[in-house]
Amino acid sequence: MSCEGCTTQEDVLRLVREKDVSFIQFWFTDVLGVLKTFAITQSELETGMSEGMGFDGSSIEGFARIHESDMVAMPDPTTFQMLPWRSGERPVARMFCDIVNPDHTPYEGDPRYVLKRLLKKIGDKGYTFYVGPELEYFYFKSNKEPEGLDTGGYFDHDSIRHGFIRHAQGIVIAKIDLMLARCHFMMAVFHFYPHVLERKNSIPS
Repeated sequence: MSCEGCTTQEDVLRLVREKDVSFIQFWFTDVLGVLKTFAITQSELETGMSEGMGFDGSSIEGFARIHESDMVAMPDPTTFQMLPWRSGERPVARMFCDIVNPDHTPYEGDPRYVLKRLLKKIGDKGYTFYVGPELEYFYFKSNKEPEGLDTGGYFDHDSIRHGFIRHAQGIVIAKIDLMLARCHFMMAVFHFYPHVLERKNSIPS
């Protein structure tokens, strides 16, 4: 179940009306795992959920050739989520989509469908598959040049990593904000720590 409590199309439509959601983003990935998205309005949502939204699959890396480009994005209501960075008067939400052919059969190249097939194959053998995302990233002094904030390494304290305590306070706040954002998307956070590679940070699930 999504953390918004939606399990059906009706749940999504009700919540979108109640929260006066301005746009609903449909999310999916190409074969390389790069996130793709397009947005629809409230007025398009009911049709978009029951019939899906068509798009040109030939424009997506690895999806289809130009003569077989018609694809349909079918949103999964259980993934409905309000986006925390657009939580004002006209909020925005998102749903992950299954990619299907025009006849609504699953598209073989959809990474989500590939994962579902693999999970079923594993389940048929009596196994349970667990996966958890881990964010690995760097902090830079600005968005102009890739100049790192520290020279620390594995499990170094923030005040050591950043040389000056003034840097450490800001980095700790940024880490907390990032963890809270992950929790908003129901991504469990157990801890965060400096990574082995110099200047690298990690937040596993």
